[in-house]
Amino acid sequence: MSRTTRASRLTGLLASVLLLAGTAVACGSDDSDSGAAASGDSGSSAAAGSYPVTIAHKYGSTTIKSEPKRIVTVGLTDQDAVLALGKVPVGTTEWLGGYKGAIGPWAKDELGSAAAPTVLKDTGTGPQVERIAALKPDLILAVYSGLTKSQYESLSKFAPVVAQPKKYNDYGVPWQEQTEEIGKALGQADRAKKLVAGVEEKFDAAKKANPSFAGASAVMATPYDGTFVYGSEDPRSRLLSDLGFSLPEDLDKVIGDKFGANISKERFDLLDQDVDVWIVPDTTSAVTKLHKDKVYGDLKVVKEGREVFVKESGDYGNAVSLSTVLSIPYVLDRMVPQLAAAVDGKASTKVDQPAS
Repeated sequence: MSRTTRASRLTGLLASVLLLAGTAVACGSDDSDSGAAASGDSGSSAAAGSYPVTIAHKYGSTTIKSEPKRIVTVGLTDQDAVLALGKVPVGTTEWLGGYKGAIGPWAKDELGSAAAPTVLKDTGTGPQVERIAALKPDLILAVYSGLTKSQYESLSKFAPVVAQPKKYNDYGVPWQEQTEEIGKALGQADRAKKLVAGVEEKFDAAKKANPSFAGASAVMATPYDGTFVYGSEDPRSRLLSDLGFSLPEDLDKVIGDKFGANISKERFDLLDQDVDVWIVPDTTSAVTKLHKDKVYGDLKVVKEGREVFVKESGDYGNAVSLSTVLSIPYVLDRMVPQLAAAVDGKASTKVDQPAS
């Protein structure tokens, strides 16, 4: 997927309203995976006494009365937490990669031999409400989303909906809280906490092995429509802060209440950090174009070779953007060596590009 398509889908999700009057009418699927797992369950059951459970979110709270069997994920990355907890959604929402069932390679083991979910698409007007209704869900998850109130109300007509948390920007929920919220919804709160603890141990191990990360400054950016930087609440930036890096002090002041924003050349000081991580269309011509920019190319971070480049359309780039309980270990295996090479400040140290 091109960076233009990716950004436009996110923008559409943040801005669009889709309101259906009455009950949504079931319609046929045009997806090759439409024969999704009928049970939507790979065998894990909720803990005894888990229900009913009430989960607060941006538009109030939602009560789930019993263990859900047919789960649809509207949140762009919510499927990974569902799979990690032993459930298979009947429907997922496509964002990156064009993977079958919207399941990346880091989650294939959790999917196992189960049928891939039906893939829903955002067309710039919000969730495909009629197609979601056709899947007959008993739970709709929109934790990592920009769901509007009217979209929430439309979806709530035929299933409980867990929307994004109120205390974060849209698309700003930390992967830890995303996993734990979904764990509560699936009656597996304790298991979700253990999953989070397991990934946090990987972060701790990386920080222990790389003490130079502590306090070093870093920023995550992409050359979309100029120069786009990700804010502190974006999961991509949280990868850096969870590894011990500090983000630019004025970052959120410049971005506002969004997950990220384009910056002018006058604010390229935000890019002059100990490490810049760039998500780029390719690691050749896109890098050359960046370095030809007179303002950026003159920064110390460039002259000292302290840049990390991640190809956006590969499995690695997709895993970075998803930043879930399942994709993060995949990312750490690849990004930590790159960051270690970049942060030493030696232009002679080569920052390798992983094959995938």
